[in-house]
Amino acid sequence: MRTTAAAALSAAALTLGIAGPAHAELYGIDDPRDTHHGSDVLSLSVRNGQENVAVTTQHVNLRRDPASGSSATIFVDTDRHNRGPEFVFTAGYYSGTDYVLRATDGFGRSTWGDPVENGDYILRIDYRQERARVLMSRAALGDPGDVRVAVRVSGTRSDGSSHGLVDWVGKRRAFTPWLARG
Repeated sequence: MRTTAAAALSAAALTLGIAGPAHAELYGIDDPRDTHHGSDVLSLSVRNGQENVAVTTQHVNLRRDPASGSSATIFVDTDRHNRGPEFVFTAGYYSGTDYVLRATDGFGRSTWGDPVENGDYILRIDYRQERARVLMSRAALGDPGDVRVAVRVSGTRSDGSSHGLVDWVGKRRAFTPWLARG
């Protein structure tokens, strides 16, 4: 009886080990830096799922008003052997704006390439919950395994100026740890 139970447990453990985790790797971080510009980031969570990569940011004072100038830039690194991001998602966080996912060779705007043509991506903003969520399909990101992201938000003061109103999650151009595909 003990031998049968042990064999059954060993077989179950082997099956679970081969199948691997049934969930995506998730990373979350709080961002303590306050910028008070219409989309100050409080936290970031990244989920590297089987079908897409989800990036969710929680904000303070996220508003529909275009005068906020609220915007985000999400850099996605998909290649451990190539320094820096391979993709950049840019979006306005106010009403009436648009968003796009582009290939890139770095952080600077001059390195941003053409919009991604394969795969899907979407931005959902919940102003009541002050949350923005971006879903990028694996096809849009070249079907990567591990990923990591860096997030930057910015905005405009009520007088129209914007100098110094940039908030990176963590340090400037700092990526999350590598997240395994789940």
